[in-house]
Amino acid sequence: MTVTAPDSMPRGSIALIGGGPGDVDLLTLRAVERLRAADVVLYDDLAGDEILSFVRPDAELIAVGKRAGRPSPRQDEVSRLMIDHALLGKRVVRVKSGDPSIFARTDEEISAARRAGVPIEIVPGITTATAAAAYLCTSLTKRLVARRVQMVTGHDVDGRLPTDLDLAALADPGATTCVFMGKATFAELAEKLIARGLSGETPTVVVESLGSPSTQVMAGSLTEIATRLAAAKPVGPCLILYGAALAGTELRTPSGAGE
Repeated sequence: MTVTAPDSMPRGSIALIGGGPGDVDLLTLRAVERLRAADVVLYDDLAGDEILSFVRPDAELIAVGKRAGRPSPRQDEVSRLMIDHALLGKRVVRVKSGDPSIFARTDEEISAARRAGVPIEIVPGITTATAAAAYLCTSLTKRLVARRVQMVTGHDVDGRLPTDLDLAALADPGATTCVFMGKATFAELAEKLIARGLSGETPTVVVESLGSPSTQVMAGSLTEIATRLAAAKPVGPCLILYGAALAGTELRTPSGAGE
């Protein structure tokens, strides 16, 4: 494999790279190039040691992960760190889990860089939604069953279920819905969806800690999963999928993993 020289990333610049679900072999070649060129790397909690192994020994590593319910750096502080280092002529890489363009507050970091006059680029990664489908060996779309895929965040800035969700769209039985960061609010969301007409028997899957050795899968009906998440929330980060296209997914879980 040919890897571009460090000069391919200009000094005094920022690259926001998608680390994917955590599996190092799912990184793009461009992401690896940027990691090898970096002088400073700011990384999320979900960026594992294997991903960071591409970074040069003399590069500075800064943990800036944000996890619900835990002390974590403010977004404006993360942006300030990136910009300060870039203004010193450093090649800065910001590693985000999944894809930077999906629920990653990338818009705020781009705006901050542009205000400071710092060149910035996005290196896309595999989003958790499609990575989860691949892990489950299933499809998010299905002819005549699911013609649409929608992604939604399950919590607002205060950690509660957002009050401005389009519940009619989220209750569409012809869509596959991917709920990010929703394990704490899914029981409430499910109740609202059922009130909007979505069947409580809708196939639902929770994938916990995707991309790590501790990946776990929970599958059942919408009602069953909502009840289980309300009773005992998983420890790791979760993606919740629901929709008719997921019917039978529990029978196709790789390596016998399951509930």
